[in-house]
Amino acid sequence: MIHFMRAFKHPPLEDLTLERLLYALSDPVRLDIVRCLAGVPEATCGELDGGRPKSSMSHHFRVLRDAGLVHTRSVGTTHLNSLRAEVLEERFPGLLGCILAQH
Repeated sequence: MIHFMRAFKHPPLEDLTLERLLYALSDPVRLDIVRCLAGVPEATCGELDGGRPKSSMSHHFRVLRDAGLVHTRSVGTTHLNSLRAEVLEERFPGLLGCILAQH
């Protein structure tokens, strides 16, 4: 039997809300993931987990995807994540840059 992975759902530009985006970024783990992704084209979940349990990281990536911050694609059994910087810039001009500039 062949099993196919479901494609991840990513909200379209017009469905992104400031409230959901700010909620996603209010958690230090998720903010750290976004900061890491801002410096690379793509990264695997394992490269971004910081030694945290897979179950909690799955939750964090789902929140980030639902907010429109992260795009996840599957290559075999590996999940590759990228920051949706262009989409975010179009929807909320300048916001991501301001957030990433804060330390």
